[in-house]
Order: sequence, then C-alpha cells, then structure tokens
Amino acid sequence: MKDIILKAENISKQYRLGQVGTGTMAHDLNRWWHQVRGKENPYLKIGDTNDRSTKGTSDYVWALQDINFEVERGEILGIIGKNGAGKSTLLKILSRVTAPTTGSIKFGGRMASLLEVGTGFNGEMTGRENIYLNGAILGMTKKEIKSKIDEIIDFSGCERYIDTPVKRYSSGMYVRLAFAVAAFLEPEILIVDEVLAVGDAEFQKKAIGKMQDISRTGGRTVLFVSHNMAAVRSLCTRGIVLEKGKVVYDGKIGDALNTYLTDFDNYNPTKLFEIKDRSGNGKVVFHDFYVENQYGKRIDKILTGDSINFVFALKINKKSKKINLGFSLHNQYEDVLSYLYSDFQDVFFTGEEQELIEVSCAINEFPLNNGKIIIRGRIEVDGIESDWLKEPMALIDIEKGDFYGTGRISEINTPFLIKGTWELKD
Repeated sequence: MKDIILKAENISKQYRLGQVGTGTMAHDLNRWWHQVRGKENPYLKIGDTNDRSTKGTSDYVWALQDINFEVERGEILGIIGKNGAGKSTLLKILSRVTAPTTGSIKFGGRMASLLEVGTGFNGEMTGRENIYLNGAILGMTKKEIKSKIDEIIDFSGCERYIDTPVKRYSSGMYVRLAFAVAAFLEPEILIVDEVLAVGDAEFQKKAIGKMQDISRTGGRTVLFVSHNMAAVRSLCTRGIVLEKGKVVYDGKIGDALNTYLTDFDNYNPTKLFEIKDRSGNGKVVFHDFYVENQYGKRIDKILTGDSINFVFALKINKKSKKINLGFSLHNQYEDVLSYLYSDFQDVFFTGEEQELIEVSCAINEFPLNNGKIIIRGRIEVDGIESDWLKEPMALIDIEKGDFYGTGRISEINTPFLIKGTWELKD
C-alpha cells in the first residue's frame, strides 16, 4: 500500500489581469446570482491559458489548470518548467499562501515552506528569536525548539550574528537561517522554491545534502523547485514538468528532465529588453546579445576551435564609470561550464545616461565541444548588481570543428577540448 502524504486533486488557479480583488461589482453580483441558483461560477468557463509570450483575448488567465498528483512519504519531488510555467503558483497553493480557484489538497503531516528569502521572519527580531517564532508557527513546543537550536545555528553559519535583528542580515544569511529552521524543526513535508540560489556554493551543497538526509533517514517528504537541473537530477527521485500551467509529464526524474530538455530544444529567447524577470538597480541593463565570427558576421552556431565574439548591447540608464560585465556558459542541465567577468582582466567600461553601447568579448579557439550551451549574463556597476537576467540570454548550438588545426574533425566527446605543445625534452 502506498503511504500518501500529499494529494492534489483538480487544482486550478485563475487570475483577473490588471485588477485587484474580484473585479467589478457586476461580476460579483453575477457570481452571487449563479451561486444562489446552484450554478457554477460563470467566469470559470472563460480565460486564456498561461502563455506569457502572447497577448491573449481575455481579462482572465489560468495560471494552473487541472493539476493532479500524489506524493508518497519520504519522496523528493522535483517540479520543473520554464519561467511562468506555474511552479511558484503551485507551491504557494500547497503552502496555503493562496487558495486554489478550484480543487483541493489533502495533507498527511506538518508542513514547512521556503518560498522566498526570509519567509515568516520578523525583521525587528533577532535570529534567535525568529527561530523560536518559526518553530512555534510550525507547532513545535519551546522545549523541542531548544533541543535543536544549537544545531540550527551551527548549520546556518550565522552564530556571530544570531542575536542581531535579521533586518541587518544579507539575503544569503537570511536564507541560510530560514532553511536551517525549516530543515531542523522536522516538518513532515518541506517545500523549497528557488531560494537556495541565493546562498553560496558551499551552502547549496550543505542544503542539498541536508534535504537528502531528512528524506532518506527521517522519512520526510521534500518538494523542490529549481532551475538548476544538476541539483534536481542529484536530489530528486521523481519529477513533474509544468508547461503553461499544465502538467505535461509526471514520472521518473530522468524522463522528466528529458521531457523538459526536449522542449528546451525549441527554446525561443525573449528579446533581452523585454525580459521582466531580472534583478539589480537598473543603472545599466542588457538590451541585446549576439555572436559574431572572426569576420564580424552574425552567426547562430559555433564551430569548436573557431575564434568568435560575444557582443553585448547595454542600455545606460544612469551615467556609470565602472561597469563590470559578466557571462556564464551552462550545459542543458544548467551545470556551469565556465564564466568570465571583465574585471577578471581589470577591464571596466563607462557610459553616459541614455546611451546605448556595445561591448565585444573575443574568445579565441572556442574550446567547448558539440552540444548546446546556455548563455546567461550579469552586470555590476561600482561593485553593486545592476542587472541579472533570470532567463537565458541565448541558447547556442556548438558543432564539431577542426579544433587542432589538422584538417580533421576530432571525434572526442568530452565537454571541452585542450591543446598542448609537444616536444622532446632534452
């Protein structure tokens, strides 16, 4: 017999665009009149699907439609999909932050959730006080919290600041403490959104290890959302793929990733200046990106071994003197292959207000082997984040080329290639 700890049945969520509340009084009266006569809400019959790339014809949109799944005790479920697919909306419903428009959820245990940095924290209270506060919210007794508090503080790495109000914490410290509280106070169900991306690499490794431990040894259930496919692949035992508010796959994590990546093959990047999901103070932002070959011609594929230019168009919204431009290269699983910032080579740029500038980064003998790479970008101005795109800048095909200059295409299938200078040593 399956030990089901969470069951979602026919979950749907509808929003009215551009409105706060339920809309007009006429709509409210219409809903009431249908309810009096025992009929369905008339506005549930209309609405567009959750496709953020289209204009749509209705004032209503379905963020989620007819979501059904079960989660067994001790299972680690990965929920994956593109930005806007409905992942965070689903987690908010599961966490009871918002109610579904239709459908129901049944829980078989105590739940804790990390949907954003510092969820449930009081900024005026110290880290130690917030541990007790969050524990009480989770239904723990003071004695239970006290028995765990030393482990929580040690895991978070915030011991020096534990008696300081959390409003003075950095975002990384916030998420470290919030995760430690949620993990160590032993909820039966732990829901984790993309918040772990805020932490550094060391903490992410610790957090993933902790989630594996509480699932394997504690028999607890984890629902995990991330764009880091490597973390999803290593942590999760099962995956759900969401697309435009609907479940398109539910099964083994390997097959779920293949489904997601197959869809990624048809990825059509949004124009950079239209991307809404980004962070930073906006002094300098990405406007466009393209790749050139060594002759200055735009290309959409790269041959291994070719010399190429990455070209970034930057919009200067406020006069800036110390612009540090960076990009990272990822495989389809979002593993970082390499990254480069201009300040690594003591190079900075300047720009006048409302100016549009283009910055070129030449890469000689491109070393990555055949496959697809995801390119992401980030800008700092005076050491402070100015623009960080949460969507890829581009998805580029890499084809095998004459990397070694021998007239032959290498058959080696490693992720990247290296050259050596060979000689007989005296």
